[in-house]
Amino acid sequence: LEVLDESHAHAGHAGADGSGFGTHFRVRIASPFFTGKTRVAQHRLVYDALQDFIDRGLHALAIEAL
Repeated sequence: LEVLDESHAHAGHAGADGSGFGTHFRVRIASPFFTGKTRVAQHRLVYDALQDFIDRGLHALAIEAL
C-alpha cells in the first residue's frame, strides 16, 4: 500500500479546500482480494474501505490496483 497526497498539485481546482493537503490522493494497492475481479470491482473495494474519508471531504482518488 502506498498513499500519496497530491492535493498541492490541485490548488484552485474543484474540491481543493485551499490547505494544499487532504483532498486529492493517489493510492497504489496490491491485494489478493483483487484476483479475478474486474478493475471496476477492485476500485469499488477501495472506495468501500475509504467511505469515511470520502464523507469527510476526500474529493479525488486515483487508484492503481495491482
